Amino acid sequence: MASMASKDSSRFTTEGAAPRPVRVRQVQLVAAGIAPQTWAISSARSSIGSHASNDVVLSQRTVSRFHCELLLDEEGVRVRDLESRNGPFIDGVRVVDGFLRHGSEMMLGQMLLRVHLGNDTLLLPVSEQTECGPLVGASPAMRAVFALIERAARGNSNVLLEGETGTGKEGAAEALHMLGPRRDKPLVVVDCGSLPATLIESELFGHEKGAFTGASGRRTGAFEEADGGTLLLDEVGELPLELQPKLLRVLERKEVRRLGGNGMTPVDVRVVAATNRDLRTLVNRGEFRSDLYFRLAVVRIQLPPLRQRLSDVPRLAEKLLAQLGVPEEVAGSLLAPDFLAGLSRSTWPGNVRELRNFLERCALFQQPLPLEGAGGDSSAASEVTATFRYDAARRQAIDQFERCYLETLLTRHQSVVARAAQEAGVDRVYLYRLMRKHGLQR
Repeated sequence: MASMASKDSSRFTTEGAAPRPVRVRQVQLVAAGIAPQTWAISSARSSIGSHASNDVVLSQRTVSRFHCELLLDEEGVRVRDLESRNGPFIDGVRVVDGFLRHGSEMMLGQMLLRVHLGNDTLLLPVSEQTECGPLVGASPAMRAVFALIERAARGNSNVLLEGETGTGKEGAAEALHMLGPRRDKPLVVVDCGSLPATLIESELFGHEKGAFTGASGRRTGAFEEADGGTLLLDEVGELPLELQPKLLRVLERKEVRRLGGNGMTPVDVRVVAATNRDLRTLVNRGEFRSDLYFRLAVVRIQLPPLRQRLSDVPRLAEKLLAQLGVPEEVAGSLLAPDFLAGLSRSTWPGNVRELRNFLERCALFQQPLPLEGAGGDSSAASEVTATFRYDAARRQAIDQFERCYLETLLTRHQSVVARAAQEAGVDRVYLYRLMRKHGLQR
């Protein structure tokens, strides 16, 4: 079955091997005042704020450290608020996420910026490849990501992978590792979101025998296990605030001390951090240290959600079915043009992970299933399909109930998992497990 993807690898390839260049309009921001200042925006993502690390630095006390960011793509120029204290306002209207037009006036705190969109366009770099490690995609959005991964893999700088749950951040970390000089050394993964706060320090740094109750022997931490290789800190935004200075110290000094130990152990580790939250907003809230953010985000790579690259769905479906080991006769029906067209019209809020789970259900029933509940209408959660065996229908109904319940619960608590778990009467770790199962971790 492993040959299925390779023998039909050109099935979904667009005409011509060369990638289509991504063109975006040039942007200029002009600060109004007695001595106007101008900034030229020439990258796909540019942050604006009062901190010196921003692409556009506004030294004004009413501007947040990370106030907003500009996103340049083929659709236009977007501005996205980073949970700033007072803005941005576009032409007098406060926006969270919106498009800018030529001549727009953007108010950040008490700072007024005028937007000028040039007639000339910029070319954003894209890779010539349609696969990068375990990642697959021929869309301009994914080829732009591949170009960043290929460039970053050649060095040893820390990388921050950002994106919604299920977009492929762990696959991107694997690609960074496999394409780089550390490929023959370990790739170690630590999920900061699923571990209790009391165990994360031991997981990262290790401990000596007797360091705490239950420490019956010495344990090597993730940093030592990854020596010479790569350490992926998944969901790093969930790292407790009190542990962040210790992680920062290891990143700066490149040495660790086990819990209960006295000596320091040198480590040579490239750190790749992944998060589905914007760490800059956490910095604004005081929930994440700014110095740790800068140390982790030497290179930033944003993984696009599946809804922004639906043209990749057929190619993804083919690869996922191969990974699942689906028999060719079943896979053929799930790669039928009409079914793939339906998959490509869905929104997939759980991204690639949700698509994989849906295809796995289809493979279980050995036929294409209705798209309700898979990026479609969530009201279908109240319906029960009686055309399957009882155990399969029961499992489907439970899955639909769990997803609907979790979506409502997380929305009511603004994705604060601790409060959501308390109301639901379940352990936080169990709630994280359910969220991962349904592609809802935020």
